[in-house]
Amino acid sequence: MGRKKELLPGTLDLLILTTLMRSPLHGYGIALSIKRLSDDFLTVEEGSLYPALQRLLLQGWVKAEWKMTDTNRRARFYALTAAGKKQLGLEVTQYEQMIAAIGRVLKGA
Repeated sequence: MGRKKELLPGTLDLLILTTLMRSPLHGYGIALSIKRLSDDFLTVEEGSLYPALQRLLLQGWVKAEWKMTDTNRRARFYALTAAGKKQLGLEVTQYEQMIAAIGRVLKGA
């Protein structure tokens, strides 16, 4: 119960790409969306989020531009690229295969 919930390796990119599939968002908006959609179960810390976004930018899976937020602050908004949409498809397939394999192991226990 008091144990910290940690994402499985590789799932942060999947969560970010999935979130950006819905609409472009700034970093805080991405973290908030993941938290809200997971019913407050998943919390993405800044120390993990921004390096992941930078990695996704370098891969060409997201693009970024400076815009004003609803609260009149300047923020970097991230959006999925065509390559990012393709990568998201691959990530979802790999994730589903991993979950199915883990399920098989658990049922065999």
